Amino acid sequence: MDNRIVLTDYVRRMTGALMNAGVTAAVVSPGSRSTPLAYAFASTDGLDVYRQIDERSAAYFALGLAKASGQPVVLLCTSGTAASNYHPAITEAYYARVPLIVITADRPHELREVGAPQAIDQIRMYGEHVKYSVDMPLAENNPDMNDFIDRHVSRAMSVATTAPHGPIHLNVPFREPLLIDFDRETPTSTFSKRFAGVNALDPATAKWMMEILSGSDKGLIVAGEMPVGLDKQAFWRFAEALQWPVLCDPISNLRSEVPEHCATLCIDHYDALLKSVAFGDEAIPDTVIRFGTQPVSKPLSLFLKKVRPSTFIAVDESPEFRDSLGIVTHHIQTSVENILQLMIEKPITSYTELWTAANDMASAVTNSYKGVAGDEGIFIKKLVEFLPTGSDLVSGSSMPIRDIDTFFRKTTKDITLFANRGTNGIDGVVSTALGIQIARQRPTWLYIGDLSFLHDVNGLIVSRFHDMDLTIVIMNNDGGGIFSYLPQGGVSNHFEELFGTPTGLTFNHIAAMYDAQYATVKTVEEFEAELARVKDKPLRIIEVFSDRQVNVKAHRELWACITERLERNE
Repeated sequence: MDNRIVLTDYVRRMTGALMNAGVTAAVVSPGSRSTPLAYAFASTDGLDVYRQIDERSAAYFALGLAKASGQPVVLLCTSGTAASNYHPAITEAYYARVPLIVITADRPHELREVGAPQAIDQIRMYGEHVKYSVDMPLAENNPDMNDFIDRHVSRAMSVATTAPHGPIHLNVPFREPLLIDFDRETPTSTFSKRFAGVNALDPATAKWMMEILSGSDKGLIVAGEMPVGLDKQAFWRFAEALQWPVLCDPISNLRSEVPEHCATLCIDHYDALLKSVAFGDEAIPDTVIRFGTQPVSKPLSLFLKKVRPSTFIAVDESPEFRDSLGIVTHHIQTSVENILQLMIEKPITSYTELWTAANDMASAVTNSYKGVAGDEGIFIKKLVEFLPTGSDLVSGSSMPIRDIDTFFRKTTKDITLFANRGTNGIDGVVSTALGIQIARQRPTWLYIGDLSFLHDVNGLIVSRFHDMDLTIVIMNNDGGGIFSYLPQGGVSNHFEELFGTPTGLTFNHIAAMYDAQYATVKTVEEFEAELARVKDKPLRIIEVFSDRQVNVKAHRELWACITERLERNE
């Protein structure tokens, strides 16, 4: 059989197997060795193909697509260091449990480790940061090889989409010539379908859980990041029946679309409340149920670690349940939805009233917060108040997510929040936001610091290839703002050169390069005016200037005010 036909059948078969297993999107970075698969992807109906020439940004873009859609996304690059650039996003995907299907093209076996150009050792190159890795065979006219492709692709997809979800790696070697026959049809697969197992809660576990729920007088629900698409109504029916306070991390997305009759149970100021030792002493729970990841808040982590509740239940579909504090006493390996079916109606307790009253007080303080010149908190407060229903908000790491934790208050509006909290890095955030926006097709806002934006400026290349609706709010404090809150901030020696790292850069030229709508803002009034301005380009950048020292002082005064009012019982 002609070599081109053999190669065409090979890549068409692989593409068909991916789509048969549920893939509908692929992100491709241009390169020679990946040509056969790139051609197959681009010429296949029903597969959305996105382009990004920078592989590091491409991987984060695919991460955003997969995170927002909840579906596996293919990532394709050529051989060599192109594949190395995928590693940061793959690491984030692994720890955030996002299904990425990573395909790296490779040189044939006879060109490996012999000094051939653009050839590195790609076998298991991502180590323990992928759930599955296989070096695929070269294309050949062999029925046994066809069977291998059909089943290994299906197996890899099954691994990626089984809890805990995560990335997998297919290394695919190609010999030259690399061109395919575009008119040739996809071969019929020899594998039909995978049926996933049902994840159910067994009766004995359900009985035990009901007894725990019934017997606790000081119960607390902690809600961390959970997959997009969680049935919020079911969650609030569960919480309302129990009448337990729910500590809602911002990326739990339980602070939005909150039913009015459950609003008091949604505790959104626990981070500030637990800075008070006196309140913490009163608020010790006997039972905690945690859904999702451990929340962003450090005061919450310190509180839970200190009090070590006698019963701490982690609901986690993975056998590798998350317990960074080392305090989980029981792990229920099941989905959140299965637990939400357990309904026990209980009266409200004084413990719940303690939390709700304190949260109302803290809300009154933040609601009246006016900020000062140079402060960052007032800008995120104004941004989240402005966001219209039907919007998405993507947060950078470090200070942005912590300010969102402080100022994103519970609302009935439909606003979905995303952040890369698998490894909490500041890289790749622009690309992640672009992937999220394109996947969800909703107006999207990215709130990010200046250093994090610099890390992923190349992510904006996607805006040259694909339509989008993204507004980027850059909080430019000329450096790493979060270090001013850490012990390093109290040591003057080498602080600016090692941690503050001021660059003196502004981003008007980058905005012009990408033909983005641009505005520079220094006051709250200017920011409000810019938010109200019509967005007339697909990409908009609002650069806000702040002062790191002023910002630290303003935040600490806000938290001190809440603590003082708590301890005066106001």
